[in-house]
Amino acid sequence: MAKWEIKNIAIKGIAACVPNNCISTYDLDIFTKEEADIFIKTVGIESRYIAPENVCASDLCAASAEKLLSELNWNRDEVGILAFESVTGDYKTPPTSCILQSRLGLPNNCFTLDIPMGCCGFIYGMTVVGNMMCSGSIKRALLLVGDTAGRMGSALDKSRVPLFGDCGTAIALEYDENAAPMLSQFYTDGGGYKALMTPHGGYRYPATPESFISKDFGNGIRRASVHALIDGMSVFSFAITRAPQSINQFLTDFQIDKDRDVDYFLIHQANKMINDRVIKKIQVDPSKITSTLKNFGNTGGASIPLTIVANLRKEFQENRLSSIMSSFGLGLTWGVMNVRTDKIVIPELIKL
Repeated sequence: MAKWEIKNIAIKGIAACVPNNCISTYDLDIFTKEEADIFIKTVGIESRYIAPENVCASDLCAASAEKLLSELNWNRDEVGILAFESVTGDYKTPPTSCILQSRLGLPNNCFTLDIPMGCCGFIYGMTVVGNMMCSGSIKRALLLVGDTAGRMGSALDKSRVPLFGDCGTAIALEYDENAAPMLSQFYTDGGGYKALMTPHGGYRYPATPESFISKDFGNGIRRASVHALIDGMSVFSFAITRAPQSINQFLTDFQIDKDRDVDYFLIHQANKMINDRVIKKIQVDPSKITSTLKNFGNTGGASIPLTIVANLRKEFQENRLSSIMSSFGLGLTWGVMNVRTDKIVIPELIKL
C-alpha cells in the first residue's frame, strides 16, 4: 500500500507568488453576464491571476523561493534537494529543476528532480522529498510547486478557461529530530486517465498540423487536440467519491480524531461544487475549512500551499497546527496527508 510515516522532517516555511494580472470572470468574452453570474454561483470563481506568455511557472516558483530563502536566512550551500512539481515546465528537456538549481544559486551537489503530478503535486512532492530526507544525510530541501495551466487549454473552451489560475509556491523542508511525523496515503486509477489529459503533443501522438485544428464539441467547448481537456462529469464523479472516501479511510487508518486532532482540512481547490460535496461527506466543523477559489481559481498542485499563504498566514505563523490535506487530479490520482507545523515562516503573497 502507498502509505508512509515520514519521520524527522519539518516544514520551516511556505511562500507563494501569482502574476500581477488579475482577470475577472465577468471580463471573459466566452460568457454573457448571466452565464458569468451562474458560473460564479456554482463554481465559485470570481477572478484568477493569469501569467503573460513570457512568464513561466518556474519564474513564479523562483520568486517564491528567493523570498523564502531570504526570510529563513538559509545558506544556499546547505540545500541538498530541489524538486520542481509542475506540468508546465520550461522545456520538454532538460528538467526545469536543473535550470532552477543554477538560477537560485544552489550548490552543484544539490539533487534535482521534476515531478509532473498536477493537482496532487504538493502532497506527492512532500512525500517524495520527505522520504528522501528521512535518513538525515540531507538537512535542507526546497520543494517548488506551480503551474501556468491557463495556457494549456483552448481560449474557446468554456469547460476549462474560467477554472485555472497561475501560481508558483516554495516549501522549505528541514531535517528535525523533534518534528512530528508526516503521514501520507495515495491511490491511482490509471484507467481513468482520459478524463484529464492533453491528447496530442507527446510521443504517443506527436503534434501534426491537424492537431491544431479546433473542433466544436458543443456547449461552448471548442478546442484542438493539442489543448488540455476536462471530462467534467467524469472528474466530478471521481472527485466527490474518491476524495471523501480516502479522507475517512486515512483518519481511520492513522487513528486521527477529526474533531480533536485536526485544526484545518485543506482540500484541493478544484471548484465549489466538488469541494462542497467533499466537505459535506466528511462532516467536519466549517471553521476548519477555508477556500481560495473565489480570488484565485484552481491553481493545480499549488492550491494547498497558496491557500495557507493567502488565507491562513497568521494562524500558521503563530501556532502549532495539524492539517489534513486532500488532493485529486491527473492520472487519475488522489491522496491524503497529515502535516503538523510549528510557527513556520510565511512571507506575504508575492505578485510578479
